[in-house]
Amino acid sequence: MPRRSAVHEKTLPDRTLVADNGAYTIKAGFSSPSPSLEDCHTIPNCLARERDKKVWVGSEIESIRDFGEVAFRRPVEKGYLVNWEAEKAIWDSMFLTQKSRLHCDPHDTNLVLTEAPNTTAALQANCDQVVFEEYEFASYSRHIAPSLNAYHDIQNLFGEPPRGSHLPAVPAECHLVIDSGFSHSTVTPLYKARPIQQAVRRLDVGGKLLTNYLKELLSIRHYNLMNEEQLVNEAKEKVCFVSNFFRQDLEGTWKGTSRKGREAQTNDTDIVVDYVLPDYNAGIHGYMRLHDPSLAAKVKKMGAMANPGGVVEDFMTLGNERFVVPELLFNPGDVGMKEAGLSETVVQSLGGLPPGLWPAMLANILVVGGNCLIDGFMERLEAEIRRLAPTECLVRIAKATDPIKATWLGGAYMAADPAALKAMQVTRQEYLEHGSGWLSRVFAGTTTK
Repeated sequence: MPRRSAVHEKTLPDRTLVADNGAYTIKAGFSSPSPSLEDCHTIPNCLARERDKKVWVGSEIESIRDFGEVAFRRPVEKGYLVNWEAEKAIWDSMFLTQKSRLHCDPHDTNLVLTEAPNTTAALQANCDQVVFEEYEFASYSRHIAPSLNAYHDIQNLFGEPPRGSHLPAVPAECHLVIDSGFSHSTVTPLYKARPIQQAVRRLDVGGKLLTNYLKELLSIRHYNLMNEEQLVNEAKEKVCFVSNFFRQDLEGTWKGTSRKGREAQTNDTDIVVDYVLPDYNAGIHGYMRLHDPSLAAKVKKMGAMANPGGVVEDFMTLGNERFVVPELLFNPGDVGMKEAGLSETVVQSLGGLPPGLWPAMLANILVVGGNCLIDGFMERLEAEIRRLAPTECLVRIAKATDPIKATWLGGAYMAADPAALKAMQVTRQEYLEHGSGWLSRVFAGTTTK
């Protein structure tokens, strides 16, 4: 007779680390009985190299004063973790450095980790191997990032009474998560925190593409900023907005050669602004101000040559760049991409569901990710979804309280419930006994533990 494996009672450590391993930043923190956003720490998920070849890892990047020509190396490409050499350096600085706020002993820690939807099996196996064989975490569960948002108090975001603090975080039955982040944007319908796989849709437009597009526009119209990723990214976050009247705003900021065209740009004071470039030597960050067309502003800009020691301001006058760049989220065809915009992607996702689920999904749409912080984004998205949705369906769209940390907070709510955590986690002993193939099937929900 074949030898029967011994039955072990699964006991988990008391400490649980929740890590939303995003392409731009890692949102990580330890779970507690009453999780809050203050428990979450945001760490840049990249390596940075300065002009003098000095390399900064993870949270060390926050100490850089001069971002001029800093080169970044990111372990996540197109939303997928592909470079474990770089990621391990960042994780080591986060989890194994004594001075780190997230320092822990992996042998006595549970890990809840996120991944992008539709990650390939090979990349998942690499991740599982690093977690259990390199770091040797006591237990581990891998979730697609949108699924953890099911543990939020969704109805409270729509004005309903909050759930009691003494109640466990039961996942919402039906809701639709729109996650627009650094690498891409995804639309994920969830049923009790499980993705409905055939209806998951992806749009290859995210914050990285928007930053690169703005770099090109500014390099053509103002200065060569192709090597200034950090500077342009900060400018994007401060000046860009989503227009609800795109054609009208485009005509108002038209830079024509005729007198009428020049007057149109000058008179549209609501859109045309000056962005004052940062002065890294003085520790001054870039900032936006109202456009000053006067001669005095030009004199200040040229003051370094005319009056040494005087006030010098180097700025760019921005017009339609402010709204043309984020317009790619709704019209990727503007740069030749053969993809539907975000609103049409939502409708395509609904097309993969039974019509009976449409009302429940449209009435519970949660938006997360850094791009939804762009001014005008939520208003434009809601207006377009209402226009495209069936008239008999109620459409309710809510933005998470903190769209960047929302996924982490949902995972912390889940981890705060010992029964839910135990049902999700796989111990290192189980992994060594059954192997990576079995582990993949458990996380995919096709087999039970």
